[in-house]
Amino acid sequence: MTGIAKLFKIILKPIPRSFLRCLGLPFGFIWYDLIRFRRKVVIDNLTKAFPEWSEEKINSVGRKSVYSLMENFFEFFLILAIDDDWIKKNIVFEGLENLDQAKSEGKGAFLLSLHLGQGDLMANCLARQGYKVSIITKFFNSKLLNAVWFGVRGAQGVRHIPPHGEKTPFLILKQLKENTMVGFVLDQHMGKPYGVRTQFFGRSAGTAYGLALFHIKTKRPIVPVYNYLADDGKIHIVAEAPFLYRNEFENQDREQTLVELTQAFTDKIEQIVRRYPEQWMWIHRRWKWKGS
Repeated sequence: MTGIAKLFKIILKPIPRSFLRCLGLPFGFIWYDLIRFRRKVVIDNLTKAFPEWSEEKINSVGRKSVYSLMENFFEFFLILAIDDDWIKKNIVFEGLENLDQAKSEGKGAFLLSLHLGQGDLMANCLARQGYKVSIITKFFNSKLLNAVWFGVRGAQGVRHIPPHGEKTPFLILKQLKENTMVGFVLDQHMGKPYGVRTQFFGRSAGTAYGLALFHIKTKRPIVPVYNYLADDGKIHIVAEAPFLYRNEFENQDREQTLVELTQAFTDKIEQIVRRYPEQWMWIHRRWKWKGS
């Protein structure tokens, strides 16, 4: 951790999470209610996903989603201040036995996640619990921005891998050998050649098939992990029962298996979004696949 990061840790540690989240409220108001940036996208997405909802409910959930994004932005910097005491005060873990089982095999595993709540904070809390975590993610073109942004994102030991780099497959396999949990975030649009057609809330959506490809290649389990802000004010980090490699994949068409697995992952993400729609990132244009 750099000297600047250590200084921020000292400054941030005594500040209540609730105060930092409150800083995001006026920015959420400016974004959604004043400037209305991508407000139409949010409303259109929610209408597609929940056609049975009233206009009032759609607008309410859309507003909460954008406000939550801004609250999460300020809370994001608390990654620098995470320690064991902070975790005991602010985090509730659910289902860590699913990660422990994968870790005990010593061959790594995959994490399936989405843009819900505080993803980076979740990853760093898991790292503090003794799990090696790497996330597949895009990088900026600017070295300075990367240094600052990923300096925070990786402050507790989380590593990051570019999604389509020449060395990406090698890095993923190498980290599995190091018993690392390699995370894929699969809730954003991905067209060809890296995506396949899936159904998300009953509509066609392009989804990256990379996780399915590596699952077939390595046969390592895939643990769905996500977090949500609960009524108790704490962040609940959930690890669900894993997807396990099925032997019948051996005799099945490879392309069919890629689509089948990617659809299963998409179904799991939809299931989670339906539970906590006000905490998902509805500003993203998810349904770009032709015919959606």
